[in-house]
Amino acid sequence: YPTWKRTLARRARESQMKRFCRAQAIQRRLEEIEVTFRELEQQGIKLEKLLRDENESPADQQTQWTNQLLYLVQKKNNLMTEESDLMIAVQELKLEEQQCQLDEKLRSYINTEDTLKTPEHEKAEQEILKQLVEVVNKRNVLIQLQEERRLSEL
Repeated sequence: YPTWKRTLARRARESQMKRFCRAQAIQRRLEEIEVTFRELEQQGIKLEKLLRDENESPADQQTQWTNQLLYLVQKKNNLMTEESDLMIAVQELKLEEQQCQLDEKLRSYINTEDTLKTPEHEKAEQEILKQLVEVVNKRNVLIQLQEERRLSEL
């Protein structure tokens, strides 16, 4: 088993573990965001009730409640933006994983001796190459989307 093949296999395992760890971190953060959403929703409901029911309370108290409510809405919008970014990151991880798998398949076809290749091998190699280009294009679209969103936020 040549050294370069072992190196490629090791690097593939390492990148797979990195993707797995990133996916876990993203999943944890999405769960945290969900919990925070619920908490913000409950706080918002309480503030709305206070604003509706307490018509006799001082104007400065109502202003304070309104400001708190607006702060909660802003916080919720920020979380929604982060959640959207994380969902894009999840899609990117899936495409990255798909690209690695296609790379491995393509390498196995490319490393086959030319004398042993059949027309089916060459056809499969071309199909994998086509799929690989599609995955790379999809990843590029996601990156462009993230860049556009980042620029629009600035």
